[in-house]
Amino acid sequence: MLTWVVFHDPAIDHRVLIAGALLPDAVDAPFGGARIAHTVTASAALLVAVMLATRGRRHARRRWLALPIGTFVHLLADGVWGNAATFWWPFLGGALNARLPWLDRGLAVVVLQEVAGAVAVVWFVRRFRLTDPSARATFVRTGRLPRADRPA
Repeated sequence: MLTWVVFHDPAIDHRVLIAGALLPDAVDAPFGGARIAHTVTASAALLVAVMLATRGRRHARRRWLALPIGTFVHLLADGVWGNAATFWWPFLGGALNARLPWLDRGLAVVVLQEVAGAVAVVWFVRRFRLTDPSARATFVRTGRLPRADRPA
Protein backbone atom coordinates (compact mmCIF):
# COMPACT_ATOMS: atom_id res chain seq x y z
CA MET A 1 0.00 0.00 0.00
CA LEU A 2 2.76 2.43 0.91
CA THR A 3 4.44 2.03 -2.46
CA TRP A 4 1.18 2.70 -4.28
CA VAL A 5 0.69 5.89 -2.26
CA VAL A 6 4.24 7.03 -3.04
CA PHE A 7 4.73 5.88 -6.64
CA HIS A 8 1.24 5.45 -8.16
CA ASP A 9 2.92 3.14 -10.66
CA PRO A 10 0.30 1.04 -12.46
CA ALA A 11 2.96 -1.26 -13.93
CA ILE A 12 4.74 -2.29 -10.73
CA ASP A 13 4.57 -6.02 -10.05
CA HIS A 14 3.19 -6.13 -6.53
CA ARG A 15 4.03 -9.83 -6.22
CA VAL A 16 7.74 -8.98 -6.48
CA LEU A 17 7.25 -6.04 -4.12
CA ILE A 18 5.60 -8.32 -1.54
CA ALA A 19 8.44 -10.83 -1.92
CA GLY A 20 10.93 -8.01 -1.27
CA ALA A 21 9.00 -6.88 1.81
CA LEU A 22 9.11 -10.42 3.21
CA LEU A 23 12.73 -11.07 2.25
CA PRO A 24 14.54 -9.51 5.26
CA ASP A 25 12.64 -11.62 7.79
CA ALA A 26 12.89 -14.74 5.61
CA VAL A 27 16.66 -14.35 5.40
CA ASP A 28 17.38 -13.24 8.98
CA ALA A 29 14.79 -15.00 11.16
CA PRO A 30 16.45 -18.44 10.88
CA PHE A 31 19.57 -16.86 12.41
CA GLY A 32 17.64 -15.56 15.40
CA GLY A 33 17.47 -11.85 14.79
CA ALA A 34 18.00 -8.80 12.63
CA ARG A 35 21.16 -9.57 10.73
CA ILE A 36 22.48 -8.62 7.28
CA ALA A 37 19.10 -8.42 5.51
CA HIS A 38 17.95 -5.77 7.99
CA THR A 39 20.73 -3.37 7.01
CA VAL A 40 20.51 -0.53 4.55
CA THR A 41 23.70 -1.97 3.05
CA ALA A 42 21.89 -5.17 2.03
CA SER A 43 18.98 -3.30 0.46
CA ALA A 44 21.35 -0.96 -1.38
CA ALA A 45 23.44 -3.92 -2.58
CA LEU A 46 20.27 -5.62 -3.83
CA LEU A 47 19.34 -2.42 -5.67
CA VAL A 48 22.78 -2.27 -7.31
CA ALA A 49 22.57 -5.97 -8.23
CA VAL A 50 19.17 -5.48 -9.89
CA MET A 51 20.43 -2.41 -11.78
CA LEU A 52 23.50 -4.27 -13.04
CA ALA A 53 21.66 -7.49 -13.86
CA THR A 54 19.00 -5.69 -15.89
CA ARG A 55 21.21 -3.34 -17.92
CA GLY A 56 19.68 -2.86 -21.35
CA ARG A 57 16.51 -4.74 -20.36
CA ARG A 58 14.01 -2.04 -19.47
CA HIS A 59 11.02 -4.32 -18.79
CA ALA A 60 13.03 -6.66 -16.57
CA ARG A 61 14.45 -3.69 -14.68
CA ARG A 62 11.01 -2.19 -14.15
CA ARG A 63 9.76 -5.50 -12.78
CA TRP A 64 12.72 -6.43 -10.56
CA LEU A 65 13.24 -2.97 -9.06
CA ALA A 66 10.20 -3.82 -6.95
CA LEU A 67 12.35 -6.33 -5.01
CA PRO A 68 14.76 -3.82 -3.41
CA ILE A 69 11.91 -1.31 -3.04
CA GLY A 70 10.13 -3.98 -1.00
CA THR A 71 13.19 -4.53 1.21
CA PHE A 72 13.50 -0.78 1.82
CA VAL A 73 9.79 -0.61 2.71
CA HIS A 74 10.32 -3.49 5.14
CA LEU A 75 13.14 -1.60 6.87
CA LEU A 76 10.95 1.48 7.14
CA ALA A 77 7.84 -0.34 8.39
CA ASP A 78 9.84 -2.54 10.76
CA GLY A 79 11.44 0.48 12.38
CA VAL A 80 14.93 -0.97 11.95
CA TRP A 81 16.21 2.59 11.55
CA GLY A 82 15.67 2.90 15.32
CA ASN A 83 18.62 0.56 15.85
CA ALA A 84 21.43 2.54 14.22
CA ALA A 85 24.07 -0.16 14.73
CA THR A 86 22.03 -2.67 12.72
CA PHE A 87 20.54 -0.29 10.16
CA TRP A 88 23.87 1.36 9.27
CA TRP A 89 26.03 -1.77 9.59
CA PRO A 90 28.97 -1.96 8.82
CA PHE A 91 29.46 1.82 8.84
CA LEU A 92 28.96 2.16 12.60
CA GLY A 93 30.88 -1.03 13.36
CA GLY A 94 29.77 -3.69 15.74
CA ALA A 95 28.29 -7.12 15.36
CA LEU A 96 24.93 -7.93 13.88
CA ASN A 97 23.20 -9.44 16.89
CA ALA A 98 19.98 -7.45 17.33
CA ARG A 99 16.64 -9.12 17.85
CA LEU A 100 14.01 -8.83 15.15
CA PRO A 101 12.44 -5.39 15.71
CA TRP A 102 8.94 -6.65 16.39
CA LEU A 103 10.28 -8.82 19.24
CA ASP A 104 11.57 -5.73 21.06
CA ARG A 105 8.17 -4.06 21.22
CA GLY A 106 5.58 -4.61 23.87
CA LEU A 107 2.53 -6.74 23.17
CA ALA A 108 0.24 -3.70 23.00
CA VAL A 109 2.40 -2.10 20.29
CA VAL A 110 2.54 -5.32 18.26
CA VAL A 111 -1.25 -5.71 18.51
CA LEU A 112 -1.77 -2.09 17.40
CA GLN A 113 0.59 -2.60 14.46
CA GLU A 114 -1.25 -5.75 13.42
CA VAL A 115 -4.62 -4.00 13.67
CA ALA A 116 -3.27 -1.12 11.56
CA GLY A 117 -1.98 -3.65 9.04
CA ALA A 118 -5.36 -5.38 8.87
CA VAL A 119 -7.10 -2.03 8.32
CA ALA A 120 -4.63 -1.24 5.54
CA VAL A 121 -5.29 -4.61 3.87
CA VAL A 122 -9.06 -4.05 4.01
CA TRP A 123 -8.62 -0.57 2.51
CA PHE A 124 -6.34 -1.97 -0.20
CA VAL A 125 -8.72 -4.80 -1.12
CA ARG A 126 -11.67 -2.40 -1.32
CA ARG A 127 -9.77 0.37 -3.11
CA PHE A 128 -8.61 -1.98 -5.87
CA ARG A 129 -11.78 -4.12 -5.94
CA LEU A 130 -9.86 -7.32 -5.20
CA THR A 131 -13.07 -8.96 -4.00
CA ASP A 132 -14.01 -9.11 -7.69
CA PRO A 133 -12.77 -12.48 -9.02
CA SER A 134 -11.55 -11.06 -12.35
CA ALA A 135 -9.61 -8.24 -10.66
CA ARG A 136 -8.11 -10.70 -8.19
CA ALA A 137 -7.19 -13.14 -10.98
CA THR A 138 -5.44 -10.34 -12.88
CA PHE A 139 -3.55 -9.36 -9.74
CA VAL A 140 -2.46 -12.95 -9.08
CA ARG A 141 -1.47 -13.51 -12.73
CA THR A 142 0.30 -10.18 -13.41
CA GLY A 143 0.95 -8.52 -10.06
CA ARG A 144 -0.82 -5.41 -11.33
CA LEU A 145 -3.71 -3.67 -9.68
CA PRO A 146 -6.82 -2.49 -11.48
CA ARG A 147 -7.11 1.26 -11.91
CA ALA A 148 -8.35 2.77 -8.66
CA ASP A 149 -10.01 5.80 -10.25
CA ARG A 150 -12.86 3.73 -11.73
CA PRO A 151 -15.91 3.28 -9.51
CA ALA A 152 -16.34 -0.10 -7.87
